[in-house]
Amino acid sequence: MQIQSLFIYPVKSLRGIAVDTMQLDDFGPRADRRWMLVDSVNGFVTQRTHPTLANIGLEMSASGELEIAVPGSAPEVLRPGTVEVRVRVWQDWVVALEAEQGASQRVSDYLGQEVRFVYMPETTFRRVDTRRVFEERRVGFADGFPFLIVSEASLNDLNARLEESVDIRRFRPNIVVSGAEPWQEDRWAELQVGGLLFRLVKPCSRCVMTTVNPDTGAKAGNLEPLRTLGHFRRTPDGVMFGMNAVHNGEPGQIAVGDPITII
Repeated sequence: MQIQSLFIYPVKSLRGIAVDTMQLDDFGPRADRRWMLVDSVNGFVTQRTHPTLANIGLEMSASGELEIAVPGSAPEVLRPGTVEVRVRVWQDWVVALEAEQGASQRVSDYLGQEVRFVYMPETTFRRVDTRRVFEERRVGFADGFPFLIVSEASLNDLNARLEESVDIRRFRPNIVVSGAEPWQEDRWAELQVGGLLFRLVKPCSRCVMTTVNPDTGAKAGNLEPLRTLGHFRRTPDGVMFGMNAVHNGEPGQIAVGDPITII
């Protein structure tokens, strides 16, 4: 088994960025989902209700500067400002910093709704779900856990059941594993990559975002691949694909091609 591919998502629900190496810090993947869009009442905004967010381009410079490109508009750099605001992601309310003006207005115009970019600073500690992780682990604006680990073999098995195959980006993973058996990840407890340990704490329940084409922002009218996945991966907790994980909290680096050991 080895790492097939790696992705980070600097802005929650915007495009991911494929990377050859991933730096890890106490948040999880460095720079992953430290930014988020919120609405007029400071609630999080995602592709669940605004699938065309998939069409907003996103690039990160070597220095870590983020630039977004709204269709039909000039690129804008995302920079945190100094105004603090309490924002909601699921049941959690946390303190974030509003972005400098510019990018927020362009996305608001594009969506036809007031939205603002917000940034999670180092001083904000959003704890990982305490029902699954007892240690003091933190997470950015990801749904609940800092890592999503998926198997290439499981995707291949799903695609064999679909009339039209989908790529792994539908499932927004951080780490894609090759060399495993389909759905073997259900039984993993811990994985080791070099000196880093990843604990798989919860199967990932999938939502309507998997039906959004990441290249067009169009939502599938037939609800695929979620409909087919539901025929054989439904549990009392939802339709499952992939495993949520935490790491041991240590800084480090992983890379495409790194061998993976099941602990």
